[in-house]
Amino acid sequence: MPEKRFQSNVSMPSGNQIYLERPPIDRLLEESLQKSVVIVNAGAGFGKTHAVYSFVRRYPALVGWVQLSERDNIPKRFWENLIAGISAGNKKAAVKLADIDFPETEREFERYLAIPRQETRTDVKYVLVYDDFHLIHDRGVLRFMERSITSPFPSITSVLISRTEPSLNLMGLESKGLLARITEEDLRFTREEMVSYFDLLDISPSPHTVSSIYYDTEGWAFAIHLAGLSLRNAPAGAAYVNQALRSNIFKLIDSEVMAPLPVPVQRFLIKLSLIEHLVPDLLGELAGDASVIERMKELDSFVRFDIYLNVYHIHHLFLDYLKGRQDELTESEKKDLWLRTAAWCAANGQKMDAISYYEKAGDYARLLGVVDTMPSILPNRTSRILLEIMERAPVEIYDEIAHAQVVRTGLYLTLEMFDRSKEELAAVISRLEAAPPSPFVYRTLTGCYNNLGFIGMNTCSYTRDYDYVHYFEKAREYYEFNKFEIRPPISVIPLSSYLCRVNSEEKGEIEKYIEAISAAIPYVSVTFGGCAMGMGDLCRAELAFFRGDISGAEQFAFRALRDARQGNQYETENRALFYLLRISLARGNYEALEGILKQAEAQLGEQDYPTRFINYDIITGWYYAHIGQTDRLAPWLKNDFEESDLNSIVFGLEIMVKAKYHFSEKRYPAVLAVLESRKDRNSLWNFVLEKIEMKALEAVCRYHLRDREGAFAALEDACRLARPNAVTMPFIELGKDMRTLLGAAIKNKAPEFPPGWLEKLRLGAAGYAKKLFSATEQYRAAADARKEPGKPAAALSGREFQVLTELSRGMTQEEIASFSSISVNTVKSVIRSIYNKLGAVNRVNAVRIAADMGILGNKNGDS
Repeated sequence: MPEKRFQSNVSMPSGNQIYLERPPIDRLLEESLQKSVVIVNAGAGFGKTHAVYSFVRRYPALVGWVQLSERDNIPKRFWENLIAGISAGNKKAAVKLADIDFPETEREFERYLAIPRQETRTDVKYVLVYDDFHLIHDRGVLRFMERSITSPFPSITSVLISRTEPSLNLMGLESKGLLARITEEDLRFTREEMVSYFDLLDISPSPHTVSSIYYDTEGWAFAIHLAGLSLRNAPAGAAYVNQALRSNIFKLIDSEVMAPLPVPVQRFLIKLSLIEHLVPDLLGELAGDASVIERMKELDSFVRFDIYLNVYHIHHLFLDYLKGRQDELTESEKKDLWLRTAAWCAANGQKMDAISYYEKAGDYARLLGVVDTMPSILPNRTSRILLEIMERAPVEIYDEIAHAQVVRTGLYLTLEMFDRSKEELAAVISRLEAAPPSPFVYRTLTGCYNNLGFIGMNTCSYTRDYDYVHYFEKAREYYEFNKFEIRPPISVIPLSSYLCRVNSEEKGEIEKYIEAISAAIPYVSVTFGGCAMGMGDLCRAELAFFRGDISGAEQFAFRALRDARQGNQYETENRALFYLLRISLARGNYEALEGILKQAEAQLGEQDYPTRFINYDIITGWYYAHIGQTDRLAPWLKNDFEESDLNSIVFGLEIMVKAKYHFSEKRYPAVLAVLESRKDRNSLWNFVLEKIEMKALEAVCRYHLRDREGAFAALEDACRLARPNAVTMPFIELGKDMRTLLGAAIKNKAPEFPPGWLEKLRLGAAGYAKKLFSATEQYRAAADARKEPGKPAAALSGREFQVLTELSRGMTQEEIASFSSISVNTVKSVIRSIYNKLGAVNRVNAVRIAADMGILGNKNGDS
């Protein structure tokens, strides 16, 4: 065994593994690893993995090894596998990655990139190896890989081991000289290397036999190894049989590898061909005998132990051979194997793999148990995979497992196949209501009626049919006969971009929607583990806020917040905080804003709240965009466009935040492009409140771009949509920009706008602009104070300091004027200047800020 020359996270492997030192390959790999990406591309058995593995175990770097399989075409499974690989070289980064999901969208990818930026050191070399990359064909995984490995991290090299050319666009890297390739020709053994390998096997074939073997194998590493085994195990004087090697490689495996093994070891190896999770702990349980594992370790060239991932890997050709013998196992043996493996996957957070193994074993009760630990609304791709599993399931499981039909129809709902879901639900309900009463019947009917209610809740935005509450009533009726518990995350109601999911601007339509939601909550919150608690008041808060009723909106939002927390409705809690934040911003109340942001940050610790990071980024992004602190926005919110596999039922609010960011940066064409991208999405979910906000924002952007006609047209559309429900805040929140546009519209005397309406909006926008300025100045002052404790954010003049001191003593403006021998108007002017410099909104606020900053008591103010 070669001496370990470098300090590394990779320990030297133990056992009987034989590694031939190949200096030319080592030199090629050492040179290649200076690049960003290395592609090792060759057919099966050319020693790709062996060559890379043999080299990196001695290379001075932190190495992660990701062994890929067909299952890694499921993004969630790929993500879990990637994290496991990374953990060997960077446990801290792996822990952070485990806290986020597979990056399906631009925003999630930016969050992913932030982790290696934070957790990798420029003075440390990192190597991440992706073995068997040719098995990956999922577009989402390939897109992630393409973007990930081409991201600029100078200290990270990605090595792709593949039988075929990877389906990635790497032309940019290649043109910059950042891509290295190692091919079959590079990996072929030379004649001399083959002889050296035979020496390691302690065999010395004649020159004629060496020539014959090299001719037959053409430097193919795997065939050379098998030929060497054949020679080592052959009787003295036996000749090398080239035809056996060339025409029937499996027979050679059978005779030279498997035949010497005891039958229990052979059967154990055949079992392993049925699973992919070859973890020592699991294998120990499956084997039931330590000696079986020890004999397996002797097959070092066929069953390799991966010290990076703490798992075993079976060579492809040997695996194909083992699969050909699977019919030797009984169905009982196969089922037992899959059940044990599924249990291990479920216990280790690999839910999609657990579901797959449970399906193989035919254990749908446990399969659905795993599904119940996942959120009710999943990415489209995951939902489609689960639906395919449910559609393949035997018919009898729907008569045996109470919520099987509920899960299936729920997946139709998630994928917006509403008619299909309703059709199946009607058939199930009709059959079960005619059946004899039983706990099975009651639980299934509870779930089915709940699903009908949720379908109505989702589709009423365009059907305008709010008579879905009776479904929830029926669910509650059956629930009382057989109570059962549902917990987060599945019981957490997912929220869309707007709470009032109404497409029509007709007066009173939103109230109808809210009335229906409120009527449903007493039923669904009982049958579905607190689901929707707080939703009615949250919808009222949204409508009141959009109408400019700030006090009313605040009361409803606080009530929604209280009820949401009682029912563990994390999404509802987050959205209530979002509206409280917008309310405080409209009031210029910086102290309240800071308190709300702290509450939102506290939600990041809720493990049963899968979208917590995304929603936190959205509400803080809205805030920072409004106060001009665009550097504080999450990176994914700063991109113009994004592709997403997120479910359209709950997708959308981030579009407005992204548009607000570009608007704050005065990138008006980018704002219009973002708004246009939202229009192209599912029209079912273009709600009237969203359309008003989009049109109002479009109007001010077009005005800034000197498109007066387009600006007035967009403003007219926004007003037309807003007036039936007296919606004003989308205009008011645009502050001074909307004030300017409305002033121009009033001056233009456009007949399309009703008298007094524009003036009302203009005054509201002007008032909002002042409050926003106040909040912004307070933020800046507080930020400066945090940077330099004890130092004022802005120097006060001697007179300002004097007036501030007298204010702190409780003196009135008239008393200050008399005491200082100045006019009351001058005192008022000085006080306004103090407020602006301190970011204060009133006397008490100014005194508190000055005290916190150490200004009061300072006798050296500027004169």
